[in-house]
Amino acid sequence: MAWASYRAIRAFVLPLWLGVALLLAGCARDLSSADDPLRFAANRSLSGPCNSPVEDGRQNFVIGYGSLMQEGSRLRTAPTAGPAIPVEVSGMRRGWFAKGSDIGFTTTFLGAVAQEGAVMNAVAFSANAAEIAAMDRREAQYCRRSVEPENLQSVPGGKRLPPGRYWIYLNIGSSIALATPERPLVQSYVDLFLSGCLEAEDALATPGFARRCIATTTDWSTNWVNDRVYPRRPFAEQSEAGRIDRLLKDTVPTQFEAIRLE
Repeated sequence: MAWASYRAIRAFVLPLWLGVALLLAGCARDLSSADDPLRFAANRSLSGPCNSPVEDGRQNFVIGYGSLMQEGSRLRTAPTAGPAIPVEVSGMRRGWFAKGSDIGFTTTFLGAVAQEGAVMNAVAFSANAAEIAAMDRREAQYCRRSVEPENLQSVPGGKRLPPGRYWIYLNIGSSIALATPERPLVQSYVDLFLSGCLEAEDALATPGFARRCIATTTDWSTNWVNDRVYPRRPFAEQSEAGRIDRLLKDTVPTQFEAIRLE
């Protein structure tokens, strides 16, 4: 009787266990496959060498689309960086898909990949060869590539773009992963990005520039924590918090409402 009961239980439990295992495996495949198109786009556009030599005798500019949009952030790496010039970059997609470190508390950062039909606003600033080399070290999980002149223009009403070589940091495929609960968007980095957008809007008289920063950024996620009190980024306070929150609530309300306190 006991043996018959064991066989009955086994006949019931084993298929159930296998079903759960297959379901979990399917979920894992779904999460992985969500990143695949971005990784494919990144690898396809980065077939050539990264971080080409910079000609020091020629004017060089870096296009900042994330943390480098904020003056204080870029001056830490490029102390002689010239003033920011608001620009529109075509053929480039900015989004929340740059994977942070796997060690300790981590986050999802802004990244960029080449994508036909995509567009984003950003800022361009001059930098010398030594400063660009320092940025290469800072942006080690990215690949510095040149931007063709036809893919770059000043924003309406903005300054005329000076001649020179323009560079942008693009993601390599292995550095791409969409936000997860373990690797969320964090408010301190969102603040860093949008405070740079607001700087460009205020100082350079480009109305609506910050709102366009949000609109031309993809992959906003409900995996988002408010870490302003104990920031994962080393910035103790954010004076523009009110303006940033109003922009986010108006532009990405679903994701904004899902932010949880850390």
